[in-house]
Amino acid sequence: MSNEDLTQQFEADSPQQVNEIDNVNSLSTYVIQLQSLEDEVKIMEENLKRKKEAADKISEEVIPEIMEQMKLKTLKLQDGSAIEVKEIYGASIPVANREGAYKWLRDNDLGDLIKNEITVSFGRGEDNKASNYANLARENGFEPAQKLKVEPMTLKAVYRDRVEKKLDLPSEHFNLFKGNKTKITRSK
Repeated sequence: MSNEDLTQQFEADSPQQVNEIDNVNSLSTYVIQLQSLEDEVKIMEENLKRKKEAADKISEEVIPEIMEQMKLKTLKLQDGSAIEVKEIYGASIPVANREGAYKWLRDNDLGDLIKNEITVSFGRGEDNKASNYANLARENGFEPAQKLKVEPMTLKAVYRDRVEKKLDLPSEHFNLFKGNKTKITRSK
């Protein structure tokens, strides 16, 4: 009996197994295709990361340095587009410095930046207790979790404002960043 005859006999005797073989072949094809696509995505993401790093270097260092040498902050081109170098700021509070930062903010009339959140967890079926919590809190045996935080965007705005007013924000309590970023407005 030839291989072709065996295949036909197998297909006639076991149509379900033939469908399973087709599914395995289809699955195998898609697994290989997925692996290939994942590899391509990884390469593209790495290329994108390198392109962003190159763009950031030009935006944050190269153009600002040249414009500073030329004593320019903005430059309008004949086609209507414009180049502007803006100062950018970043500020955060490291976890290890949180207590000192909060004390410094309070001592310097900036305590209102600190958000004070209290959270209480209730179990199932305790919706009524949750809605009455404001009146019942500690008297009913619930221990609230308290969290102090400063919104990052608010802290960044305060840092920018203080720099512009020639006031400090102590680096022993805060992570501070000041740099440049080039903004290109394209003509329409």
